[in-house]
Amino acid sequence: MNILLLGSGGREHALAWKLVQSPLCGRLWAAPGNPGIAQDATCVSLDAADHAAVIAFCEEKTIGLVVIGPEAPLVDGLADSLRDKGFAVFGPSQAAAQLEGSKGFTKDLCARANIPTGGYVRVSSEADGIAALEKFGAPVVVKADGLAAGKGVTVAMTMAEAEDAVRDIFAGRFGEAGAEAVIEEFLEGEEASFFALTDGATIVAFASAQDHKRVGDGDTGPNTGGMGAYSPAPVLTPVLEAEAMTRIIAPTVKTLADEGMPYSGVLFLGLMLTRDGPKLIEYNCRFGDPECQVMMMRLESDLVELLHACAENRLGAIQPPRFSDQTALTVVMATRGYPGTPDKGGAIDGLAAAEAEGAKVFHAGTALKDGRLVASGGRVLNVTACGASVSEAQHRAYAAVDAISFPTGFCRRDIGWREAARESSVV
Repeated sequence: MNILLLGSGGREHALAWKLVQSPLCGRLWAAPGNPGIAQDATCVSLDAADHAAVIAFCEEKTIGLVVIGPEAPLVDGLADSLRDKGFAVFGPSQAAAQLEGSKGFTKDLCARANIPTGGYVRVSSEADGIAALEKFGAPVVVKADGLAAGKGVTVAMTMAEAEDAVRDIFAGRFGEAGAEAVIEEFLEGEEASFFALTDGATIVAFASAQDHKRVGDGDTGPNTGGMGAYSPAPVLTPVLEAEAMTRIIAPTVKTLADEGMPYSGVLFLGLMLTRDGPKLIEYNCRFGDPECQVMMMRLESDLVELLHACAENRLGAIQPPRFSDQTALTVVMATRGYPGTPDKGGAIDGLAAAEAEGAKVFHAGTALKDGRLVASGGRVLNVTACGASVSEAQHRAYAAVDAISFPTGFCRRDIGWREAARESSVV
């Protein structure tokens, strides 16, 4: 079948790379894509916000499956527009995508469904936000309600920091995403990510991962969209995964279905592993970035078959996903200035040398200028490698990083540090 993949980042490069491995994949189109995705797909200029143009393209190219990579088109209702015209779509409806589009929506759903999460207050003004902080004290979590590219969350360790975060939100730092905010209880524990696929009825576990949000080594500095990740996350044991499925994912899927907005697609849970068990930090309605990159490296099943089964409400009729026992680890190479104003345009060389080290380099924010690869975004490359352990995958990934010439770029040098330390303590 012909497939249209929407998106232009590292997540979409990983999806494109895996989609074309399927014998079910005919021609793969990507909009808008990037130079890495262009190695696997035909890239076209298509605005995902122009639903009529996307529909016309799908009709012209006889698209059998549309895979929506990023969250914004889902929250904008593109999946609904395409389904109304009879196209199979991997990704939730606009109503169900509120799980990511509104932090307050998700917290309210958790309250209705008795899903374990932190206490919270929704606020719609700076004054209400400052007042709500007094209920929690510090540390406390302050979140812009809407989509903020992974940067609308502040884990404030002091009241002054929390008050500044509230003021930033209502001063318009995050645009429409900051029309409301959520003040949330600070949860103690270790974070992990867990993914599941659902067609609205059947639910299957996908994989676990751990992301590194802070820009600096040792988890220092501001939050980013993610500076690296590895999969699986051993800290999320089979027992904890089963608990997350039973107490968090299943009631979420049931509640959404019961309330007339059945969820179809991938559920991405940000979890805090507390002394009382896993608690939901947030939901995302798409594959993570850079978590997708490490999961695609490990996936042994046919991705097209999985995503198409979700789209056609027949997930229960196929085999659940299978993964390699190896660990995959990715290091994000970002450009100077990120997560603030990125220094775009820096030249990049050495990708072939990096892949000769056994890694796979996914393009996240790249462009071609006069025939040369340059940085075009904040997060630029995802250098990804596999190994028998986190430590081995880490060693291979950084060997590949060191083969790349990117003078205006930087990366964290400690991706996977927690698990690597645990592995060392066992030896």
